[in-house]
Amino acid sequence: MKWPRFLRRRYWDAERARELHGYIEIETDENIARGMPPDEARSAAQKKLGNSVLVREEIYRMNSIGFLESFWQDLRYGVRSLRLNIGFAAIAIISLTIGIGANTTIFQLLDALRLRSLPVKSRQELATVHISNRDWSKGSFNGSYPQLTNPLWEQLRDHQQAFSGIAAWSDLELNLARGGEARFASGLLVSGELFNVLGVAPVEGRVFTSVDDQRGCASPGAVISYAFWQREFGGDRSAVGRSLTLEGHPFEVIGITPSSFFGLEVGSSFDVAIPICAEPVIRGGPSFLDQRQQWWLASIGRLKPGWSLTQATAQLGSISPGLFESTMPTGYGADMKDYLTLKLGAFPASKGFNSMQGGAADPLWILMASTGLVLLIACANLANLMLARASAREREITVRLAIGASRGRLVRQLLSESLLLAAIGTVLGALLAPALSKILLALLATESSAVFLDLAPDWRVFAFLGCVAISTCVLFGLAPALRATRAEPGTVMKSSGRGNTSSREGFGLRRLLVVSQVALSLVLLVGALLFMRSFRNLITVNTGFRQDGILLAALDPRRLNVPMEQRIPLRQEIIHRLQAIPGVEAAADASVIPLGGSSWTMGVRVAGAQTGQTGSSRFDWVGPEFFKTMEIPLLEGRVFDDHDTTNSPSVAIVNETFARKLLNGAAPLGKTFRTIAEPGYPETVYQIVGVVKDTRYQQLRESQQLICFVPSSQYPLGGGPFAQILIRSSVPLPALTQQVKSVVAGVSPEILIYFRVFKTMIRDNLVDDRVMALLSGFFAALATLLAIVGLYGVMSYMVARRRSEIGIRMALGADSGNVSKMILREAGVLLVIGLAIGIGLALVASTFASTLLFGLTPHDPATVAAGAVVLALAALVASYVPASRAARLDPMAALREE
Repeated sequence: MKWPRFLRRRYWDAERARELHGYIEIETDENIARGMPPDEARSAAQKKLGNSVLVREEIYRMNSIGFLESFWQDLRYGVRSLRLNIGFAAIAIISLTIGIGANTTIFQLLDALRLRSLPVKSRQELATVHISNRDWSKGSFNGSYPQLTNPLWEQLRDHQQAFSGIAAWSDLELNLARGGEARFASGLLVSGELFNVLGVAPVEGRVFTSVDDQRGCASPGAVISYAFWQREFGGDRSAVGRSLTLEGHPFEVIGITPSSFFGLEVGSSFDVAIPICAEPVIRGGPSFLDQRQQWWLASIGRLKPGWSLTQATAQLGSISPGLFESTMPTGYGADMKDYLTLKLGAFPASKGFNSMQGGAADPLWILMASTGLVLLIACANLANLMLARASAREREITVRLAIGASRGRLVRQLLSESLLLAAIGTVLGALLAPALSKILLALLATESSAVFLDLAPDWRVFAFLGCVAISTCVLFGLAPALRATRAEPGTVMKSSGRGNTSSREGFGLRRLLVVSQVALSLVLLVGALLFMRSFRNLITVNTGFRQDGILLAALDPRRLNVPMEQRIPLRQEIIHRLQAIPGVEAAADASVIPLGGSSWTMGVRVAGAQTGQTGSSRFDWVGPEFFKTMEIPLLEGRVFDDHDTTNSPSVAIVNETFARKLLNGAAPLGKTFRTIAEPGYPETVYQIVGVVKDTRYQQLRESQQLICFVPSSQYPLGGGPFAQILIRSSVPLPALTQQVKSVVAGVSPEILIYFRVFKTMIRDNLVDDRVMALLSGFFAALATLLAIVGLYGVMSYMVARRRSEIGIRMALGADSGNVSKMILREAGVLLVIGLAIGIGLALVASTFASTLLFGLTPHDPATVAAGAVVLALAALVASYVPASRAARLDPMAALREE
């Protein structure tokens, strides 16, 4: 084997040196014994052996592996070369570190969101079941993945044949506090077989079984996550068996999941899991278990051996008619005939459930492309620097070619510098990526929602880093190396200081690289301006109501066990007390908080024609001071007052869009309309008593919706289990929250309370837009800086190469202004070509971001023009420095150099 001897070449060389020395000593002694003088004896021994150095070299080569030996020599040469050019090495390494670090950061997020699978055994066997042939929109939807009702889930569990095990789950927040201000944990409601289906074994205690999930269970126990165990119990093993308070009810901790299991949803982690049978205890209101119109569960199952998704879907399709017929919701009248045509299907679930795929995934792909362009621009910049260095070493390289060095050997040697830079930049970029990932996750997180992603590097990340390292090396190193070794030695040796053909060709390549940099920078700059303007449009859009100075207090009085008919008076008493706090200007409750992300839609029919005008409207049940609190202008009629009760006629206030679209221009006051009955919401006739100005309802991006405001005192379910109260006040926030807690505690210390600042809540809903605006702006600024540096470098190089020409021009009468114009004209040509190409690329690329924009089109002319102007001004400023340097050139000094 040659490898062992190759790895110990120095040892074997030393051994051979000792052997050769010993041979000479022995031969010398024998010659002396024959009568030779010592000097002649040693000389004769050396002549007999021959050249010992050549012998050692031959043996050394025999123990070497050729390509590795030359590779190691090239690396050592590259290290020495970079040590002599510290400035160049520092610029190159910093550029690559930032570019590779940013690319790795975004790739890690994409890897965690899109590419990784659930950390469970045989994950490829997992599948989820939901409606496959259409979206279903009738009923109530709760949780992140409302795919099944509980009656439908129970029928599916009992009749499916494709899965060896199947389970259901839903997410919810669980309050850990015993009273006062709420403290939430991320919870899961799970069927008894969930952990067994996933193959998740506990690290302490046990997990649920089907025995734990039986109807009528009171406090069946809780399984907690490893992180929650460490955070709340300090990792104490005695946590199993201890009591945990959830929504005011004690639950015994029966088990702890392993640290690798974060739950079923990518992007978030669970803290506590409890069985589905505990839902009535936890929810405290009407249970979802028997409600056929409540969609709140998702499923996950493990396919039987030999079963495919196609076979599972076929089996589910065959049993779907019976399942949907037996779970037909009531209370909708004849409007549910389409329900019976629905079919269930099986879909892959090896990667878990991911609500971020539709939202954050597209922005991340755009950011991935942006960071890729930044790295490409950095590589072009480095290629320019390498070309400049190669031009300076032109004579050295041609001399080496002339004395016998092969072109391939020189290319490999020059590439060694690029390889070293790429390797160092990749390592530093990999070290930088975790810090950048934490910053990005912090930007994505909001006050009420943390983002959990497993960003530990896996083989995909390392493969990505390897590909990036090789690609960057080739991108910025290969072309300069090939260009540097193309020149004919004779031509270069005869050439003078004016430069030769190869150098002019190299200069043309540098121009091409600058044009590419300008074009790609413009793409990023236009994209950044689009996202920044879109974000500005979102935060400045006219919502139709006030945002500043409003505090949202969410109250949970379920522990009081107040009967349904007494919940409205209790809520009104609390509101009246809050209104009496000094500094509080107005306070009102609302079933749907504007721009809070939730909504309620009901069908309505306006009286008039034979059948009436039918449509659907958003609904919000609000208190009398709601419009005063939110400063929503009343255009006609009156607002609600204390006389609007459950015993008085049902009244409503509608917005302008409702009056315009459903009333056909008729005077709205006094008109009536009726709601289309839904379970829990009987058909009701409402009289319109007021019209308010249009406002945003669910989100800022939506168009104007039909909105109907109804008194909260006339809420059909008696006010519901919770109360959301909006408080407008001039009191500083810390003092106000303390006073609100005191007022609520004065009513009952058992009422739980949770605060959110209204404007902060709205801004938290724009986190994706804010991150896109911030990061795209940063990448665009970085790319622009790199492009400017590249243009500056090319123009400076041109001035240096044309010193003699400029000197002759000035000696013949050209003034400094003419010289400056000549340099700026050269820069302007490169800039114009780059901008022209960049505008075309930007118009194509911006179409991929159309769904992320608000208030402007992807091809917005003002944005494209602004990007071009900003880049042009920056580039001209960068070009002015070498132009002014050329204008100050001393003609005699330049001619003497010639």
